[in-house]
Amino acid sequence: MMQVLILFIQILVLFAIVMLHVAYATYFERKIIGHMQVRMGPMRVGYHGLLQPIADGIKSFFKEDIIPEQADKAAFRAAPIICLVAMMTSLAVLPFAKGWVLADINIGLLFIFAMSSLASYGVILAGWASNSKFTFLGGMRSMAQVISYEIAMGLSLVGVMMLSGTLNLTEIVEAQGTSFTGMYIFPQILAFFVFCIAMLAETNRVPFDLPEAETELVSGYCTEYSGMRYAIFFMAEYIGMMVMAAIGTICFLGGWNGPFVIPFFPPFWLILKIYVFMFFFIWIRATLPRYRYDQLMELGWKLLIPLALANIVLTGIIKAFTS
Repeated sequence: MMQVLILFIQILVLFAIVMLHVAYATYFERKIIGHMQVRMGPMRVGYHGLLQPIADGIKSFFKEDIIPEQADKAAFRAAPIICLVAMMTSLAVLPFAKGWVLADINIGLLFIFAMSSLASYGVILAGWASNSKFTFLGGMRSMAQVISYEIAMGLSLVGVMMLSGTLNLTEIVEAQGTSFTGMYIFPQILAFFVFCIAMLAETNRVPFDLPEAETELVSGYCTEYSGMRYAIFFMAEYIGMMVMAAIGTICFLGGWNGPFVIPFFPPFWLILKIYVFMFFFIWIRATLPRYRYDQLMELGWKLLIPLALANIVLTGIIKAFTS
């Protein structure tokens, strides 16, 4: 009973921290893009707009919630919840430091891929259930994009699995600590390049935000959503960014390992590296235009997947000669 209570408290603490992260990740993004575009970003609510995320949350909560008359109401309500729950569940297997993990399972990497695939079902369901051509096209785009880039992302991490010999995320970090460089980014630079591009597509971020392209599809799969349900989709998106950044950090950048140990807060280096990834997400959004859909498909199938396969072959050859 006590173990269940402790686990429940840990889940609540993690949920509260992640929700705070999501709120201020939006502020972080708006401020960075504002300064990159030579403007101030949020300034009015609180000092330099620090209370803006709280104001946005209150506004979304009290906004009118509209469901289209011809929508499949049960599926329409379920879609954002599926996205959010799948992304939140992924956090259970992320080790923030040695022993700082809710579920240290042997197939942690595979579990995260399963949850990210489940989240895409929420997007597809939202597009179909809304009974709108714009949302349906957004959902279909998301399905094709996820299939294409999840293959590339999965293949890019095969080299990491070969070097570490495990799917357990804690053991992957520990294996990097015993390697020559302390990080897999150097022997797996090709895989890291593929992963960075694929994670942008997986999270529907610029330049791969085709499922919600406002110039073509209004707001894509979430066009018919309003109020808190609309906000839930964005909560899931920002949690997804955090999860992808954490996978990149754990698999390529040495996880919580750093130049020196910080005993009172072991996850420091992991969180710092995650926010470097988050900055990368935002920097790309402020820099690149959106791809055409044919370009997106060609990049995934004709460039990234062959590069990921080539990396597996090279890793196998090097491992065979060095073992």
